[in-house]
Amino acid sequence: MKKKYQNGFLIFGLAVLAIMVSQLNFKEVWDGVQRAGYWFLAVVMLWAVLYIFNTAAWWIIIKSGSRKAEAPASKPFSFIWLYKITVSGFALNYATPGGLMGGEPYRIMSLSPYIGTERATSSVLLYVMTHIFSHFWFWLLSCLLYVATQPLNLPMGILLACVAAFCLTAIWFFLKGYKRGIAVSGMRILSHIPFVKKWARNFFSSHAEQLQTIDSQIAALHSQDPRTFFLAVFLEFSCRVVSALEILFILLVIMPSANYLQCILILAFTSLFANMLFFIPLQLGGREGGFLLSAKGLSIGAREGIFVALLVRLREIIWTAIGLLLIKIEKINTPIK
Repeated sequence: MKKKYQNGFLIFGLAVLAIMVSQLNFKEVWDGVQRAGYWFLAVVMLWAVLYIFNTAAWWIIIKSGSRKAEAPASKPFSFIWLYKITVSGFALNYATPGGLMGGEPYRIMSLSPYIGTERATSSVLLYVMTHIFSHFWFWLLSCLLYVATQPLNLPMGILLACVAAFCLTAIWFFLKGYKRGIAVSGMRILSHIPFVKKWARNFFSSHAEQLQTIDSQIAALHSQDPRTFFLAVFLEFSCRVVSALEILFILLVIMPSANYLQCILILAFTSLFANMLFFIPLQLGGREGGFLLSAKGLSIGAREGIFVALLVRLREIIWTAIGLLLIKIEKINTPIK
């Protein structure tokens, strides 16, 4: 990636991160970290492992494309380098309103010198689709988990039914996108949206062939290499489930009776609520509100919900800072022998 683009991503991310840090109550943060002790270190280290899941899913998608006979020659790169790009991409997504406006362009621009722009774009789009697709499965199965493990009343039953219907609709939409591709249809949708429709129409007319190629590469993984597709989805889904350990580690500090299934449900409904407010940088306020609502729904006190939300927010800021700093590290792209 050119230095000017690299520096642009870094400066923008650091500026937003500084704004986010300025919103913290440092006394509350310090008190929370002292109270959590080594458990907070475990929370931070857990995400070093979770990003391996994310990187592995993207890695097998890229490698699946490189095995195809028609795939152009590519330069080798290591899993460690891709891990760095993954962490930095998520950091930019955390710091960017709208999420995908930051991390995904960075991933494409970083990967393009190695496998070409079209394959880099298709692999990033396919990974993003897989990442989001796994969220809908996680939310859907969490609805079933709630019904199986928690007392149910009419309002909660209606809410769960609505969430399940929404997830099933989204899963159907994504399966169609996997079979037909999403680049062309996405640009056609943009061509009818005010403010961007002129740009989208011009882009589509001048890049129609490349967009068709990207769609064919997306569809190929689902139709020609289903094992890779299901493995990528499984890795992303597993990442969602394992990440509930973060909430368990924090709750154990103040609630020794906390159990893992409760933490999965808290994570599911918190992430659902926070993603509904995707346009907020770092999902500021949305994640905290989600923790409070989901904790209340599981008969966990507001104090515990606030404690969890505070430490999760601090962990996000730490990993966002790490990801932004990794943007400037270049010398770890030697391929693994």
